[in-house]
Amino acid sequence: MKVNIINNSGFDLPAYATPLSAGMDLRAAMTESIVLNPLERALVPTGLFVELPEGYEMQIRPRSGLAAKHGVTVLNSPGTIDADYRGEIKVILVNLSNTPFEIVPGERIAQAVVAQHAHIEWNEVEQLGATERGAGGFGSTGRG
Repeated sequence: MKVNIINNSGFDLPAYATPLSAGMDLRAAMTESIVLNPLERALVPTGLFVELPEGYEMQIRPRSGLAAKHGVTVLNSPGTIDADYRGEIKVILVNLSNTPFEIVPGERIAQAVVAQHAHIEWNEVEQLGATERGAGGFGSTGRG
């Protein structure tokens, strides 16, 4: 599937790192570094604008390396870019660690996954169909 994109980032277009990758890394499109102090958040620009087809969304997800090594993650994970949005893609990053983290221009800050979705129509009923699980949740199917 081809997707229209405007790239004002100054960096290469996002690309899949391996043939089976689901996500493409997004980079910080800034001219100067910023420091995220512990528990601080920032809206980081990517310089990218997309035109997704109807029935698709772009999910903005954390990069596992940033989260595991530095405690930096996407705050509203996953963020959603809707098919009718035409503004710049920006990423809300938060530093959940105890140490400051410097975001440098071009840093890989998040990953984008394009996914198909469906629109539903609610059918209000008085009772739902029975299942073996029923209303059990939050650990009801086993430990954790």
